[in-house]
Amino acid sequence: MDSADDPRADRLTVASYLEKPESTRPMELVYGVVREPPAPRYGHQALLTHLGALLDRLVRSRGLGEVCVSPVDVVLDEPAALVVQPDVIFVAADRLSIVRDRVFGPPDLVVEVLSPGTARRDRTTKLGWYRRYGVRECWLVDARKRSVEVIDLRAEVEGRRTFAGDEPLRSAVLPDWTIPVSEVFD
Repeated sequence: MDSADDPRADRLTVASYLEKPESTRPMELVYGVVREPPAPRYGHQALLTHLGALLDRLVRSRGLGEVCVSPVDVVLDEPAALVVQPDVIFVAADRLSIVRDRVFGPPDLVVEVLSPGTARRDRTTKLGWYRRYGVRECWLVDARKRSVEVIDLRAEVEGRRTFAGDEPLRSAVLPDWTIPVSEVFD
């Protein structure tokens, strides 16, 4: 079969994707195809900045690892050309070897701030990838409901729990987190 007949001919490899010029636009490589949604809304970014700062303060104060906010490329599957950009990631101190100029492997925690245009994809497709490739925990942050759903992706039977109001969020990955969910949205 000649390359013009090969449906994979237009697909990028992870290496060719990572050679593209740096950009602050959200961008992912999904099985070789670049996906470039529009930039998130201001409220989404403000919430993600605040939550990232709260997580970073906890992680730094206890020497637990590193927190990074999007856009940051997370290479989940190099041969399959799958690169995602979760809203916030945490990599534990004992796994920081996966952090180089990009993150090559599953973070311990990923956070997705749900938006009307991405909520379905975050709850299905991306959550499936996170589970498949070894992310330990995912937080789905819903600004409209002012709640955080914590999903334990490594449990035999997937554990899900939703936290709201003044209830402190409970995390298996960050057991020292004691901040009430309401503070995430303040």
